[in-house]
Amino acid sequence: MSMAMMLQGSTAGVFLPLLMLFLIILLILIACKPWRFFTSLSSPSRTLKVGELERPLVLDDASALDQGNELTSNDLEGAYSQNEGLPHSPWTSELVCKQRLPSASPQLNQGDSIVLDVVSDQIEELSAGQTLRCPSLTEPLAEVQNRARQEDQSPNLKCGLENDLLLDMFLCLNAGSCLSLEVISGPSRGLCCSVQSISASRLPLTLGRVSSDLLLKDSEVSGKHAMINWNADKNKWELVDMGSLNGTLLNSQLISHPDSGSRLWGDPVELSNGDIITLGTTSNVHVHVTSKFQSQTPFSVGMASDPMALRRGGKKLAMEDVCYYQWPVPGIPQFGVFGICDGHGGVAAAKSASKMLPEKVASILSDSLVRERVLLQCDASDVLRVAFSQTEADMNNYYEGCAATLLLVWADSDENFFAQCANVGDAACIMNVDGRQIKMTEDHRVSSYSERLRLNETGEPLRDGETRLYGLNLARMLGDKFMKQQDPRFSSEPYISETVHVKQASSAFALLASDGFWDVISLKKAVQLAMQAKQRYSAGGENVAEKVASILLTEAKTLRTEDNTSIVFLDFDRKYRISCKVDS
Repeated sequence: MSMAMMLQGSTAGVFLPLLMLFLIILLILIACKPWRFFTSLSSPSRTLKVGELERPLVLDDASALDQGNELTSNDLEGAYSQNEGLPHSPWTSELVCKQRLPSASPQLNQGDSIVLDVVSDQIEELSAGQTLRCPSLTEPLAEVQNRARQEDQSPNLKCGLENDLLLDMFLCLNAGSCLSLEVISGPSRGLCCSVQSISASRLPLTLGRVSSDLLLKDSEVSGKHAMINWNADKNKWELVDMGSLNGTLLNSQLISHPDSGSRLWGDPVELSNGDIITLGTTSNVHVHVTSKFQSQTPFSVGMASDPMALRRGGKKLAMEDVCYYQWPVPGIPQFGVFGICDGHGGVAAAKSASKMLPEKVASILSDSLVRERVLLQCDASDVLRVAFSQTEADMNNYYEGCAATLLLVWADSDENFFAQCANVGDAACIMNVDGRQIKMTEDHRVSSYSERLRLNETGEPLRDGETRLYGLNLARMLGDKFMKQQDPRFSSEPYISETVHVKQASSAFALLASDGFWDVISLKKAVQLAMQAKQRYSAGGENVAEKVASILLTEAKTLRTEDNTSIVFLDFDRKYRISCKVDS
């Protein structure tokens, strides 16, 4: 009896552990679902080689698939999954891809999700161009932005448009605009921030003291003080006050809501290159706007500007300079304009002129006969003269005016360049071609010798020692309609230079700068500084023109100029050129 009981106890002691082991294995099987690997054998997914990924994986229109007779592995939207043992990168992250199928497909319905498994023989050699193709340069900016927003919000597409690398790809290949902000005074002086107009996920850009993109450690700045956004309809950056306590100024003009105690938002105001945003009383932010057309310019271009706001014992100095350039001018291949407008009495006239002058040039050159005559005669004097005349006629600035300097550059069929300049006022331009200095502008200050000769010819010369005309030190400008009505000696007739030929093998550059620069630096010294800076940075892969412009601006600061200073630098050296021929 005792032996039987012992056997029974021994059997139970063996059975219970086996039962527990069985239950554990059953739970593991239920959790892991190993049968899914067998069912996947019948699925349409397949393994692809990198060499097969020749067509773009991102398709703009599902209807494009209807053009083919059968579904291929290329008709997918997405990218390959991450391979084990490889470092993480935006191109190797695991992605879920939505398959787009013809309606006649018997196996899967449109919108079904599959896993795309891509195996590369040499994955380290895979470049972005092999897997993703961005929209063409001719695609309208608004379409790119709208698609970027849709893809950002799509729950099915995990292709990572928020990835900086992919966004950079869009930015390099599509027209757009870059906004850079630099805090030039106040507790956060030196702080910088930049954003692209088609970075939908990074807009709007906020400025404030708490949880903002541009974080200002200033007690006079509200937590959420102001906001900057891109207006795709106007292709402009816009600034709006977000109901701040101490208000927002743009170029010393209040843009906050009139009812300061209501905490209501103000109206959006357009931003331009060179603007100064003031938050509170001490934090000034300099605005720098560049166009993405810049990357298509067939030579190196750099721009730099500073209001020099602290050069008069702390007195606020509004930024009245406006720099601009367009290559090519809209609808006119192989022609570009580069210019500076230096306002007085406010920035309104400078903004008007900087907008109108390129438009007038483009309108005049849209006449094929005019364009052919310029190319044949290598002279654009009439184009420049008419552009200034039409701009002056259309400007509605009675109590504000501006100096204006415009450099027109064009290329012939052999990719040689020609440059011709027109100016009114004292923003000067100089060119250096193979070591030869060429002054492209004329000084129209009342104190200059050439302008005094012109005033003498009017029959009403200035008295000896007189350096101003009705309080102005300029005798030629755009705008100032009231002053011109009072005294006919004021003029808007531009000085127009001879055409300068820059051969393909020439070493050449052009420098445009407002009078704040020329007040402290001579033409000869400016050329020397530019050449030294070019030699210093020519070995690197940086934009040499931007470096030169920055160094010239720094030199003006060092010499303590007391006026707004703006610089545009063009480097025509062959090694910085890209083709500007137009396909016929």
